[in-house]
Amino acid sequence: MSNVTIYSTPTCHFCHAAKEFFTENKVAFTEHDVASDMDKRTEMIEMTGQMGVPVIKIDDDIIVGFDEDKIKELLKI
Repeated sequence: MSNVTIYSTPTCHFCHAAKEFFTENKVAFTEHDVASDMDKRTEMIEMTGQMGVPVIKIDDDIIVGFDEDKIKELLKI
């Protein structure tokens, strides 16, 4: 089973879509709200070099944005 983390904000439409996708496909994930958690925001910026959300980390792979095809490929679903 993959280790999935999403860095998101409460007002981000694509963040909500990604979390709904994970829930519908029974994928466990850890969520970090980078609007309120400065440490996680800094961590996300250091990983990606930018502030766009969602940032989705699946094991060692990082996806910026909600790329459903890439997520399915990495999760093998």
